[in-house]
Amino acid sequence: MTLEALIASPWLTAIALNTVLILLAFLLPKKLLTPAGYLHAWVLGVLVWGCLGWRGYVIVMVYFLMGSGVTKIGLKQKEAEGIAEKRGGMRGPENVWGSALIGTFCAIAFAIGADSTAPIASTTTAIGQLCLLGYTASFATKLSDTTASEVGKAYGRRTFLITTLKPVPRGTEGAVSLEGTLAGVVGSLVIVGVAYGMGVIDLWGVLWCAIAAFVATNAESVIGATVQEQWEWLTNEVVNGINTAIGAIVAIALGWLMMH
Repeated sequence: MTLEALIASPWLTAIALNTVLILLAFLLPKKLLTPAGYLHAWVLGVLVWGCLGWRGYVIVMVYFLMGSGVTKIGLKQKEAEGIAEKRGGMRGPENVWGSALIGTFCAIAFAIGADSTAPIASTTTAIGQLCLLGYTASFATKLSDTTASEVGKAYGRRTFLITTLKPVPRGTEGAVSLEGTLAGVVGSLVIVGVAYGMGVIDLWGVLWCAIAAFVATNAESVIGATVQEQWEWLTNEVVNGINTAIGAIVAIALGWLMMH
């Protein structure tokens, strides 16, 4: 590889950019991640930029910043009730990959299968389009879930167990509220709108990803209401991985059906 090609490599840009951003974030007095969380976020950022370029990176950054922001909503109240996120909302490695592992798989699959030297903007392959749907839907799903949960815990006037619709206290696993559900829809549309605005997905993709996020967010509530507390290994992070996988699979399936 020539020096010019090395300099132009998206991987070199990814390493340099993420190193600078992680160092700056680590030096800020207000921490959004644990020290180990920053290291894993660096790996995630490098993979996403290297595989999808700046457009894919913007999507994950919007998710991270908004997801971190909504955990602060009504924080004192949620802490008093014992339903706030641990560590004051700071994310660790388990949170990073619970939220982003499926999206990262989609990004890597895109890089392998899209066969494009200018990712996203020029891809016309079916596999590339489906990978982008899965990538977008996974983060739309996670932001929907996070927003619904945090807003519901802070402002939900009436919360119900999704499987029985019986009233339950705020913060109960599997509980849903009108306020949280609407906030979750808005959260997913933010990610979908950003992806559409950058040309990552088309108008059909907007619909598929929005539907997928709604389905997956409610599926996560069903898991929380039924089996999560029965199995010790089914932690919140594992459920997040399942949740985002459902979102990605639904969006990819809808996109595939549309193509056929």
